[in-house]
Amino acid sequence: LPVIYVIENNGYSMGTAEARHSAGEPLARRGDPFDVNWSVSHGHDLYEVRHNISEALRLAHEESKPSVLEIVTYRYRGHSVADPDQTYRSKEEIEEYKSNKDPINLFKDRLLAEGVIDAEAALEMDRKAKDEAEASAEFAQASPYPDPEELMEDVYWETDDPGGRTSEGTIFFESP
Repeated sequence: LPVIYVIENNGYSMGTAEARHSAGEPLARRGDPFDVNWSVSHGHDLYEVRHNISEALRLAHEESKPSVLEIVTYRYRGHSVADPDQTYRSKEEIEEYKSNKDPINLFKDRLLAEGVIDAEAALEMDRKAKDEAEASAEFAQASPYPDPEELMEDVYWETDDPGGRTSEGTIFFESP
């Protein structure tokens, strides 16, 4: 089956460290007994992530084989107010990841080191990205809430037979 499963592993499940709730590492290895290709990528290394995704896509397209991709990442904040991250990890741990494993900064540093961009281009890209993020936030804040009737629109792709009634695709959510 040409499917790719992605495990976004941020090291925690709410407030419990992965090492305390999950036996065996890495998580992606659980595909082994089923002869499923698996890999682990460090989410802060975009080249490694791209390589592993490319290989999984190749296996899916050329050999119709499944893959499990575990991408190890980090979240800087808890999931909600019910998940106060300061109770189960230190400020130093969070700062370590922000300072030394931020994927955007690491990618920028690599592009600078490879001579793909210069410092001026890096600053301009950073400014443009911040401007775009700010404009997007302003647009979202100024936009009206969607109508409740739109809740299920565009949730799934259409089926091969849009005229038929099946349990697949957006048709499943349409009123009879």
